Amino acid sequence: MITTQVALAGASKHYGQHRALNGVDLELRAGECVALAGHNGAGKSTLIKLVLGLIRPTHGRVLLLGHDADSRQAARLRHDIGYLPETVALYPAMTGAETLDFYARLKRQPLARNAALLERVGIADAARRRVGGYSKGMRQRLALAQALLGQPRILLLDEPTTGLDPASRLMFYEIVRELRSTGTTVLLSTHALAEIANHVDRVIVMKHGHKIADGTLAQLRQSIGVPVRIVLTLAQPVPATALPAPWQHLGPARFERLCPETDKVGVIRDLGNIGLPIADIDIHTPSLDEIYAHLLERKTP
Repeated sequence: MITTQVALAGASKHYGQHRALNGVDLELRAGECVALAGHNGAGKSTLIKLVLGLIRPTHGRVLLLGHDADSRQAARLRHDIGYLPETVALYPAMTGAETLDFYARLKRQPLARNAALLERVGIADAARRRVGGYSKGMRQRLALAQALLGQPRILLLDEPTTGLDPASRLMFYEIVRELRSTGTTVLLSTHALAEIANHVDRVIVMKHGHKIADGTLAQLRQSIGVPVRIVLTLAQPVPATALPAPWQHLGPARFERLCPETDKVGVIRDLGNIGLPIADIDIHTPSLDEIYAHLLERKTP
């Protein structure tokens, strides 16, 4: 059984002197949701095009479900891939239902499931309306519906929540969770890092065509070396010397301590031994936006 759905091995893509992608190695596994982050021109779109088989690598290999992405075997698996591009172009004179029927035929999927899919993305009531009268968020949800046709094993999403209101974003991430539970691999390219922090298993960061980071949030926090800040509020005021260093006194009943990510659990566990009643504990960890900013400050390999 294949658990690695997508793999890049030393994959590079050059356009003359421009190196859009440089020796990238990565694996995307079944049931995994991975965020792809990076500035404009970092190589994210090139990476997605390689996985889709739209372009060929200049060097290295791109494997799709165990086959070279541009091979005949992989071409037969195209129906197992869902893709939502950053810029959605839909024919305005067609209705939502007609649009989804059109894409279903292209993907050789039964039309009978389309009504339920439109319901799932929240635009069933507008299925008979022309797309030209849709709001940006409605067009985005229709585009998401076409990407979900056929219950794809691999789902590639480029800025998928653009134009969606908060309720629609919650709906989107609920769909992602359902797909992951059935073994779908989800690659999500986005600039909305704060939004996706609690919805992904790993984050891959690209810079100038290089992969500069790949790991869980905890692993990335460790890699940048920014300490975790723990603020302890006691149930009653105590002297400033009530807790020893490295605890720092902030006020009558508040203390602060900085520690590495790897020591966080141990520090919290030791709080049970201080012998003082605790009213509250605040743990401040670097956000994904902060992690991303620190990683981009590093020199490209």
